[in-house]
Amino acid sequence: MSIDLHNAVAVVTGAGSGIGRAAAHAFARRGARVVVTDLVGERARTVADELGPQSLAAGCDVTSLDDLQAVRDAALDRYGRVDLVMNNVGILAVGPVEDIPFEAWQRVVDVNLLGVVRSNLIFLPVLLEQGSGHLVNTASTAGLLPYGFDRLPYTATKHAVVGLSEALALYLRPRGIGVSCLCPAGVATNIVEQITFYGQPAPPRGPAFPVLDAEAVGELVADGVTENRFLLLTAQEAADELREHGTDVDAYLSRLTKDAL
Repeated sequence: MSIDLHNAVAVVTGAGSGIGRAAAHAFARRGARVVVTDLVGERARTVADELGPQSLAAGCDVTSLDDLQAVRDAALDRYGRVDLVMNNVGILAVGPVEDIPFEAWQRVVDVNLLGVVRSNLIFLPVLLEQGSGHLVNTASTAGLLPYGFDRLPYTATKHAVVGLSEALALYLRPRGIGVSCLCPAGVATNIVEQITFYGQPAPPRGPAFPVLDAEAVGELVADGVTENRFLLLTAQEAADELREHGTDVDAYLSRLTKDAL
């Protein structure tokens, strides 16, 4: 079920910068032909130029089924197949829970969660017909742990992406398709461009996990795909937090509550 990235065709959303760009480079270094997509088409073209003539660039808004379908069709027209899809688009609404408006919730859900759902609707039939392939969904440690109440729409959607990914793994593995869920902690990217602030600004909450550069995370993703690993963590300290959380949720919440006082 693991795939060889050499000559594989990889579609990466949100690949114009940050983790998506780094993953695209990591896939290409292993011989993949990469379809680089981004909401900002110029960014996608810049990254595709970095990767060389075997790559393809496309503007893509993951809130649009038509855009995702156009990406799929372009990939099939150019390469005849799709082997790997990485869903890597995310935005944040940050502020006190009571200050984040419903419209902000709708926007974050539409991008972070339904963007993955739309991608599945477009690309999964291709992978299922082939009987092979791999999905990577970018979630967050905020989707594994409860600390992110200061960015609750993001936290809620990333928890949903984790659950969606686990269920997909159970469904797709017997059908020859692997699933990985990337849960980054601190990563040096331009994510601040995707943040909308509400209410009184405050420092972001969260454990003091190490901050990695995007290139290291891209390598982690490429290795995770070739090794067919499900959970990809950028900080092993997050695994310790998960064990504590799983052992006694009430005790874990009590500790976090005391730490927040």
